[in-house]
Amino acid sequence: MIRIFPSLRFTSLLSAAKPLCSYSPAREPPASFTEAISSPETNSLSITPKTPLFLRTPSHATSLSEVWKWHDWAKDLASSVEESSKNSEDVLDSVILLRELKWLIEDSIVDDPLVILHRSEISDNGEKNVKLRASLEELYDLWRQRIEKRRPFQYVVGCEHWRDLVLCVEEGVLIPRPETELIVDMVEELVTRDEWFKKGFWADLGTGSGAIAIGIAKVLGSRGRVIATDLSPVAITVAGHNVQRYGLEGMIEVREGSWFEPLKDLEGKLVGIVSNPPYIPSDDIPGLQAEVGKHEPKLALDGGIDGTDSLLHLCNGASRMLQRGGFFIFETNGEKQSKMIVDYMMSNDLKYCFSDLKIVSDFAGINRFVTGFRL
Repeated sequence: MIRIFPSLRFTSLLSAAKPLCSYSPAREPPASFTEAISSPETNSLSITPKTPLFLRTPSHATSLSEVWKWHDWAKDLASSVEESSKNSEDVLDSVILLRELKWLIEDSIVDDPLVILHRSEISDNGEKNVKLRASLEELYDLWRQRIEKRRPFQYVVGCEHWRDLVLCVEEGVLIPRPETELIVDMVEELVTRDEWFKKGFWADLGTGSGAIAIGIAKVLGSRGRVIATDLSPVAITVAGHNVQRYGLEGMIEVREGSWFEPLKDLEGKLVGIVSNPPYIPSDDIPGLQAEVGKHEPKLALDGGIDGTDSLLHLCNGASRMLQRGGFFIFETNGEKQSKMIVDYMMSNDLKYCFSDLKIVSDFAGINRFVTGFRL
């Protein structure tokens, strides 16, 4: 029997039910950091991450009246999208676009972004100059990219707000989703309940922007450590940049490589594994929302014929990489796929490897995550 639980924003996940298997594995103390790591190679990264708009130096200035003209044009363009795409199933929402326009203003204007929205209160007819983090020409271009090319807003401004973080993102790096925040919530609940998980090595596989790794490192405190891996050099660079921005270099190590390949020195030593792998079936990729299918990295989306290629690889790897009693969380596309992964882990060569397998739902009630413990 598989137990399915609602997300822990509404109830406790990990203590919601008895385990599927009553066996409680004996656990060894987590390996010390000096013992476990055998000086892995450090990647020399030649890629320079792009600077998000809100972190740029305000080196541009223009009159307020010119900024108002841009704002009027941008509003008109946003308001016209639903009419121009009414015959398409993939329609932009003008309400969301106007909200994004407000955020773009906030990231671009240094002094008081609200002067754009409250021009009636300005007495000098807009003759005053305002400082900008991007030229007016670039702002025109960025908004055209958002509307006409369907470039994701996060790529336009170069960042995503996720949990309590503001993460740098760019083309070649998957934009972290709100539902993935639940992975960090589950880890937080686990380590609060059991201090053993705070003292060992965690792995975030396919780290992308480093969102999950950073979230978990903040939860672990000073005693744990997270190894974040990714095959993409761009993702490795961006993740490393985000780790540095939050001053977590001493807790998070970013390694380039496919899945468990960079973790050979940690086989059987991990206390936790988390991953949001590519899980979309290949045939579904062309039908994705334009912002996703045309712009986000296929490497982070395409999970093969039925979407489970990477998930099955993670299941097999977890059996040899986790310590006894170690914990894992894998994100899936939900419903049938999550049940398929649990069935796979309860059969064949893995049936004696894991206990307390659970399917956990996300904010929308979709059976999104598979969790369990290593026997």
